[in-house]
Amino acid sequence: MKQFEGSYLGDDSRLPDDAVMECKICWRVYDPAQGCDYWQIPPGTPFSQLPDHWRCPECDGAKDQFMVTQVQP
Repeated sequence: MKQFEGSYLGDDSRLPDDAVMECKICWRVYDPAQGCDYWQIPPGTPFSQLPDHWRCPECDGAKDQFMVTQVQP
């Protein structure tokens, strides 16, 4: 089983839909309210629902290199 190095242990079910994630390599933020223009991910898409091929648009880091930074109130 693949181990996650960050704060949600690679278990998407532990992530709330509004979790803001940050790449631990380059510090790029994925905010679900914003989506991702680079990968044409529409606003409102939770990190847990990003496609498997999605990678950090800044450094090409894998999804498992992202950590939870905050959950919107």
